[in-house]
Amino acid sequence: MAINYEKLKNRPFPEVEQSYTCRDTILYALGIGVGADPLDDDQVRFTFEEHDGFAPLPTMPVVMAGPGFWMRDPDSGVTWEKVLHGEQRLTIHNRMPAEGTVIGKTYIKDVIDKGEGKGALIYVAREVYDKDSGSHISTSISTTFARADGGFGGPSGPTLPVHAIPDREPDHVDEVPTLPQAALIYRLSGDINPLHASPEIARQAGFPAPILHGLCSYGVAGWSVLRTLCGGDPARLKQFDLRFSSPVFPGETLRTQMWKDGDTVSFRTTAVERDTLVLNNGFAKIA
Repeated sequence: MAINYEKLKNRPFPEVEQSYTCRDTILYALGIGVGADPLDDDQVRFTFEEHDGFAPLPTMPVVMAGPGFWMRDPDSGVTWEKVLHGEQRLTIHNRMPAEGTVIGKTYIKDVIDKGEGKGALIYVAREVYDKDSGSHISTSISTTFARADGGFGGPSGPTLPVHAIPDREPDHVDEVPTLPQAALIYRLSGDINPLHASPEIARQAGFPAPILHGLCSYGVAGWSVLRTLCGGDPARLKQFDLRFSSPVFPGETLRTQMWKDGDTVSFRTTAVERDTLVLNNGFAKIA
């Protein structure tokens, strides 16, 4: 079944209500490697619920109140086996409480037809709100690259702009070693795709081992920016966007290079052991 542009663009999604506790907040932090140094107060504030500044990491809204893997539904028209997570954008309007209930409202922002044999881009937006206060927590936009679904007659643009990295040496560099079991921990925050847990399924997909979730490496880069340029204060990170360039394997060290220009940060991340660029075109806004 080919993509029907009007049907996909206007696909309805039910609101998703998700309750979470301090345990979930801590589990998300542990999943991206925070807590590796249990004596570091900046890490303890995200991993111990009795800490005076205990709070969720600012990138946590990307895993909250989502609609699940809806592209697997036959009526989507998407060849789900061939999709890739291409880009992730997050704008933080207000801080998420350490525990509570959130409401997620998902919609298709646009569908771009790159042409026959060239695939399609599906921009999926999600607004997250705190149920009790009504506070608008975040707006996230994920770009799915549907590699097998171009040529359905949809619009060829406009595409969302990609941030350019400055042509100079980075101002800051931070390294985060990931755990060999990082994907097994991170999947407990909601993404239970077996590609991240089963060696057999990973081999069937063409990988020598299970790969790390893209949103886990996203969170690791967010942690590097937070602790390097925000003093560990989650209230200071206001926007965090990037493009996924290559898979990450659990156990690899992620090195994030950062360029600071006023209240904006450009960044990119490499897997040190393979000298491979895994996250690119990063853009963050800090208060």
